[in-house]
Amino acid sequence: MELALTSSFVITPTAPYDFKLTVKKPAGWSLFNAGEIYGDNTLWTATRLHGRLIGMKLRSVGTVTKPRVNIAIFTAGGLRDGALTRLKESLPTLIGADQDLNDFYEMARMDDILRHTIEDLYGMHDTQTAYLFNSVVLSICLQMAKLDRSMKMLASINTAYGTSVSFDHKKIQVEPSAERIAVLNPGEFAKKCNLGYRAKYLVGAAKIIAKGFPDIHEIMSMPPNEAKRKLLELPGVGDYAADIINPHGGFPIDAWSVDIFGRLFFGREPDDAREAIEAVKEEGLRRWGKFAWMAFFYVAQDLGNLSKRLGIQLRAQ
Repeated sequence: MELALTSSFVITPTAPYDFKLTVKKPAGWSLFNAGEIYGDNTLWTATRLHGRLIGMKLRSVGTVTKPRVNIAIFTAGGLRDGALTRLKESLPTLIGADQDLNDFYEMARMDDILRHTIEDLYGMHDTQTAYLFNSVVLSICLQMAKLDRSMKMLASINTAYGTSVSFDHKKIQVEPSAERIAVLNPGEFAKKCNLGYRAKYLVGAAKIIAKGFPDIHEIMSMPPNEAKRKLLELPGVGDYAADIINPHGGFPIDAWSVDIFGRLFFGREPDDAREAIEAVKEEGLRRWGKFAWMAFFYVAQDLGNLSKRLGIQLRAQ
């Protein structure tokens, strides 16, 4: 699908704002999709937003202390004024531009773990998915799997069922829509993409989302606990997945992250990872409270540096 330039505007994020750290996370987390292209302070990406497939070119023309991001929007068929207004209202939140890090940083400077991460990742803002189903697919594919296995599943799904868009001399692969996955046979889907039990959950969640489940903007407008309860209605979405998807944040501990935070909190990896999940989660929430998600986020992006600074080996997923 070929997309044409539709609109351009400027976003001025809340400082400090490190554009590269924010849109191209050190741990490899994407902004909107895995097929994004980054280079020369510019990110080319594409996603489904407000019911439209759009391409975006985000270019940093500022600094960490005086940030400024130029946005170019590409579509097939243009945007009506109302759609463009919604897009301009949504993007600052999605790219973390309206997020104020000062309170988190004040707390983190007093914490023996986080004080290292904010030095390494100063100005990295949290971002939000633009399309809820993308996060559902990611969270289900991350469950009980090593990162390499998860990435292979995601790549297989995108290759088999995704959509390619071209704009600004770039070609971007976009993840499949809920409507595309909802019509699949779970058994055939599992076999084709090597998903195992996850296929039935992905198809089940796709069916619910395609029929009118709240989109990411509606989830954002809910109180945190209500948003999490709603997300838990989706097949395959448990406590861990809901904490990953929830735009209000959580403290997502499962069989991989329990080892990391077990070492950080208690000095050793737990003997039984599954048994220790609840205790580690409780300690993270006790220690970091309302900042628990940002703490998790910063630690997850800084495992290599933290290992060196603290003299312990924090293994990645």
